[in-house]
Amino acid sequence: MRKIGIYGGTFDPVHHAHLILAREALETLDLEKMIFVPAARSPHKMETPPTPAPLRLEMLRVAIAQEAGFVIDECELQRDPPSFAFDTVKEIRARERDAEFFYFIGEDNVPRLSTWHRFAELEKLVQFVVLDRTGRHAQPGYPIIQRHIDISSTDIRKRVARGRSIRYLVPAAVADIIARESLYREPDKSPPIT
Repeated sequence: MRKIGIYGGTFDPVHHAHLILAREALETLDLEKMIFVPAARSPHKMETPPTPAPLRLEMLRVAIAQEAGFVIDECELQRDPPSFAFDTVKEIRARERDAEFFYFIGEDNVPRLSTWHRFAELEKLVQFVVLDRTGRHAQPGYPIIQRHIDISSTDIRKRVARGRSIRYLVPAAVADIIARESLYREPDKSPPIT
């Protein structure tokens, strides 16, 4: 049976830790492909609007360009927010028949996973896999893909806001988009050094 990964998130911005863990998961679990699904708006992040979807999508596209096995599905961007994993999985499963699905979540999502929309039904449709970049050796009750990588979207946004470099944290093409669009900047700070 084919094995397909689904990796949802705001990807605001996508960074090397996302990509390294996705590649590790693809190879470790012998997945046919990893589907990146950018959220229109996460139900757990409703208080802070994300960067506009077209820009997040553009950053994701350039980040995974020419990466074998990585694809993007825009289904959540085509639905009204918030973006629920249950709806996404049902939609992808309808198109990708005869496959086993692995849904990837960050270790920070494990404590509230049971509160996700229609979680009991979702858990029957996918195998959850935790992407752990902290190296804390958490025992979440799900398989873990673990690489200690101290990179986060929150930190990247803060670095840009302070005028600090994000070189080596994001793909160069993503840094170019952030600079071009003046994303995450505070008005009185200089552009990031990439």
